[in-house]
Amino acid sequence: MHMVKKMNVESFNLDHTKVKAPYIRLAGTTEGANGDTIYKYDLRFCQPNQDHMDMPGLHSLEHMMAELSRNHHDQIVDISPMGCQTGFYLSIINDSSYENILSLLDKTLNDVLVATEVPACNEVQCGWAASHSLEGAKEIAQKMLDRKNEWTEVFA
Repeated sequence: MHMVKKMNVESFNLDHTKVKAPYIRLAGTTEGANGDTIYKYDLRFCQPNQDHMDMPGLHSLEHMMAELSRNHHDQIVDISPMGCQTGFYLSIINDSSYENILSLLDKTLNDVLVATEVPACNEVQCGWAASHSLEGAKEIAQKMLDRKNEWTEVFA
């Protein structure tokens, strides 16, 4: 096996050939100076190096999850897409409950399925408003929800 030096970024130390998407895993915690803890989750939708989300659907899903997730949790710092287009990172404050994260994603993706528009999908509120797909976002959300029973299993 090829050994690589330990990297500063947690996910760069994860063997992407050993994971089995979809999954949700705690990728790290950061302690704030005032006692807050930020929990960073790897929400992996697609199998690394085998599948990825198309950009317009991913972009719309990112807008929708960023907006809709906050209806279910008031301590979300950010939901951001991975550059590899296989998932998202969720950062949340002071909630160490893995069950809460599973529930949050379930509720949020179900909200996506019934949404009638992509929030902030215009040139005033978005940096690439032409690159969106409501249907694409719904397809990605449905695919993830169809495999909800696999979310807790990170490795094959």
